[in-house]
Amino acid sequence: MIRVAAAASVLALSLAAPASAADGQQLFNMQCKMCHTGGPMGPSLTGVAGAKIASKEGFAYSPALKAKGGTWTDANLDAFLKAPAQFAPGTKMMMNVASDESRVAIIGYLKTLK
Repeated sequence: MIRVAAAASVLALSLAAPASAADGQQLFNMQCKMCHTGGPMGPSLTGVAGAKIASKEGFAYSPALKAKGGTWTDANLDAFLKAPAQFAPGTKMMMNVASDESRVAIIGYLKTLK
């Protein structure tokens, strides 16, 4: 059921790209929030922008993401959201954000989460 809802969210996002980063919260709530609540599905993304990759306490990151190194810069967030398996082959992240505009908006929103 969750996978069907996630697929529907991805389809909806691909049909209507946002106009600006102001749409990031809405996109995040539609596509990311269901997994990124700090539970077993995905870590909380509060403070992720600018943080060390795979550094949140309490989440079991994949060996691929742990080995990536570096920080979550705009470029790294964009590459990961665009194609998680290409950014870190073996990552647990299965969803991507195909639209350039959607990625920009989501990254803009992530930067507000302190």
